[in-house]
Amino acid sequence: MKYILVTSIAGLGLLIPAAIGLGLFPHAGAPTVLSPLPALTVIPALLLSDWHNLGNAAVILPVLLFFLWNRQLFRGEAKVPRRSYALLSILAVLTAIDFVVSWKWGLQYEGPKFTVMVCSVNTVWLAFLGVAFARTIKGTSSFATSLFLHWMLFAWLCWYAFPWLGELI
Repeated sequence: MKYILVTSIAGLGLLIPAAIGLGLFPHAGAPTVLSPLPALTVIPALLLSDWHNLGNAAVILPVLLFFLWNRQLFRGEAKVPRRSYALLSILAVLTAIDFVVSWKWGLQYEGPKFTVMVCSVNTVWLAFLGVAFARTIKGTSSFATSLFLHWMLFAWLCWYAFPWLGELI
């Protein structure tokens, strides 16, 4: 029961970085260094905005994905699943590709300060996740470590990963 509660609270805690990344708190309206409008919440927000103005409900998506991805945490399992290492590797490669492809648009529309800062934050966050996940690859982790690593991965996804670089819609 303890693991279910702790994992649920952690998952619901993702509402905060998701709301900040989407620009709901503080209200941004355009990408800022604090609210870079990440793809994981921006795309659903755009799709839902025309449907009874439910765009802000997109902040729930990272919570749902966290719960679906980390079912083992509800059982108190400490081992980080191999799929999480694969996900981090794939996301790191896609992030590099995204910045290479979008760099020109970011410089043109958001400016060099924003583009460099958001790229730097993504680089540091991914480096932290890479080192942290690498330390658990031998299977020696605790429930708290696994929960923290997965929370940080999903916090990055809903706050900073794949930021809006380009012309606003």
